[in-house]
Amino acid sequence: MSRRRFYAPPEALSRDKKSVTLSAAETRHARDVLRLQHGEEVYVFDGEGQEYRCVIAQLSRETVRLDMLEQIEPAHPESRLDLTLCVALLKGEKFDLVIQKATELGATRLIPVLTNRADVRIRSDDDAKRKLMRWQRIALEATKQCGRARLMKIDAPVALGELIERTEQEDELRLMFAEREGSSLSEVLQDLELVPAKAIALIGPEGGWTDGEIDEASETGWRIVTLGGRILRAETAAIVAATLLQHRFGDLV
Repeated sequence: MSRRRFYAPPEALSRDKKSVTLSAAETRHARDVLRLQHGEEVYVFDGEGQEYRCVIAQLSRETVRLDMLEQIEPAHPESRLDLTLCVALLKGEKFDLVIQKATELGATRLIPVLTNRADVRIRSDDDAKRKLMRWQRIALEATKQCGRARLMKIDAPVALGELIERTEQEDELRLMFAEREGSSLSEVLQDLELVPAKAIALIGPEGGWTDGEIDEASETGWRIVTLGGRILRAETAAIVAATLLQHRFGDLV
């Protein structure tokens, strides 16, 4: 039987870490969807890598209080690769799919990117906040399902120019995946002296990158990668990039 897992941030734990109170949303899921009862065993993760075995101590219409029995190892540990996916904004379900699969594939962080040919535009700060809340809910549900105890961070959308000009960190591999002007992943990686601890994969929109965007990234130190002989949909390219990098440097074996 799979673990019945709930999310509770560190501040929801009691000071002595002997009990935890679930949020209203998690309470509804426990009470109305799973129909759990007093005394049943469940698991709680805090989004920062810790997981606990608990038992339902009190269940009401508003809240569920759990007694914490012991700290345990998460069902699936984090990858040794600190992977950031930077993905051009895509329409609705396509971007939702990228978030879900990036979480399952162990990405540490996802950054939505505003590009010249992006399918989606941010109309206002409120629009950005609504989208970010939706994306965070999708990531949370995927985290529950895949057994991770650490939430994938999702940034507010950022302009491509601002992203590619950020200072490169130590032991960081920066890759732009493009349909042209690049080399194979094997060719790009063959001159690496050290196994990178961090990787950033930048994936463009359905319409592809403009020549100017590729040139700007290349001039600021990004390595340009082209995948095979077929043009992939943007959401497919994001999933493939995450898979290849986790296989090469992470925990997909």
